[in-house]
Amino acid sequence: MRRPLADRLIDLCIRNADQIAEHWYQALVSNSRTHAYKSMAKETCLRLATSMYKNLGKMYLSDNPYQEVEQNLDVTGFVEDQFARGIPLKEIVYALILMRREIWFHSEQQSLFNVPEDMYELVISVNRVLLLFDYATYIVVAKYQEMSTKFGKMNTK
Repeated sequence: MRRPLADRLIDLCIRNADQIAEHWYQALVSNSRTHAYKSMAKETCLRLATSMYKNLGKMYLSDNPYQEVEQNLDVTGFVEDQFARGIPLKEIVYALILMRREIWFHSEQQSLFNVPEDMYELVISVNRVLLLFDYATYIVVAKYQEMSTKFGKMNTK
């Protein structure tokens, strides 16, 4: 019996979190829309991506995925770290977009979707992962704006 696509996707992300994060990092520092990350230490950049990929299953299967995403971002201190480093908000959002995209690139390379029956499950999984990253983006923007108001600065370059 074939395992559901969501299970295969989650397992892939957990097992290959470091490798997927590494590919994401390469895309991040080579992208003209995320130039502020070029001066950041590689390990610092990889920490959030690895955490997101390793915790994808927990977030994906949660009854309250918004809360799970928020908790994951809080544990890593992602927003606070990016704010303190002066990373512009638009670059943080684009970094999340690249992170989400890397999941699909990696799953495609691993031939995770290889039979016609996977198409329906693929649509469901894509929508669920998109939702998780939409939540992450919303949470990041809200916290960043809150911190900007509190500390009187906003990096919108």
